[in-house]
Amino acid sequence: MKIAAIDIGSNAARLLINEVKINNKKPEFIKLNLLRIPLRLGMDVFTIGKIGSEREKMVIDSMKIFSDLMKIYKVDHYRACATSAMRDAINGNDIIKQVQETSGINIEIISGDEEATLIYENHVAEGLDKEFAYLYIDVGGGSTELTFYENGKMVYEKSFNIGTIRLLNNLVTTDNWQEMKDEVKKNIVSKKPIVAIGSGGNINKVFSMSKTKDGKPMTLSHLKKVYKEFNELSVEERMTKYSLREDRADVLVHALSIFNNIMSWSDINRIFVPKISVADGLIQNIYSQLQHKK
Repeated sequence: MKIAAIDIGSNAARLLINEVKINNKKPEFIKLNLLRIPLRLGMDVFTIGKIGSEREKMVIDSMKIFSDLMKIYKVDHYRACATSAMRDAINGNDIIKQVQETSGINIEIISGDEEATLIYENHVAEGLDKEFAYLYIDVGGGSTELTFYENGKMVYEKSFNIGTIRLLNNLVTTDNWQEMKDEVKKNIVSKKPIVAIGSGGNINKVFSMSKTKDGKPMTLSHLKKVYKEFNELSVEERMTKYSLREDRADVLVHALSIFNNIMSWSDINRIFVPKISVADGLIQNIYSQLQHKK
């Protein structure tokens, strides 16, 4: 069986295609293709309230490519979701109709809470030590999703309109930060030690640059060190020194500021980065729903 997930975020759109094979009565998810297109919808939406004509065309053209790829791979099931930027765009629904007409792809706009739930669909916490409590931190272009688990149960979930593209455009206020800080200090508390689980393209990039072994955590002190190094460089210098694309080099510092703040406020000093995403969660969600229908 082949399953595809389309995640249209504020910074980029991703198409993930997986083949699901049953191995020892358990599903094995094999990645066949992952295509990322930096649409940067948030650049328009968070400043002018809508997706401009140039980026509107990019969305429509990208979805045609995604549709063709799904046909080539003979995808059996798919789900396409849009998050913060499309949620906030006054012309979001009009663009969704155009995409449906031009490529046949049906896009759902999901809430921040649904986004956080999809991250948990990856079932990472199930394999983790019950002696700890876990805070999932998913940093996107338009929003940050926090999901807190203790004793294997979700005890807190919230989406904040603090994301890398909003920060890049100076659209996050002191009040926004204070609200997040108050929420974290009030709700991310446990008698058990708390560790973080990070997701999103930026933390994955920091993890791969850190040369940390898979399955091992990065420390908050390391994230603060990387933040300081990057903050002292221009975007061009970051691109040259670390071989980064421009659309990663300009937002990485902002992502680190979000992770550093949340971890500091909740007294967390370690973060695991299992390379999970909304797209991975969508694949898991589609598969589990298909099994439930059986």
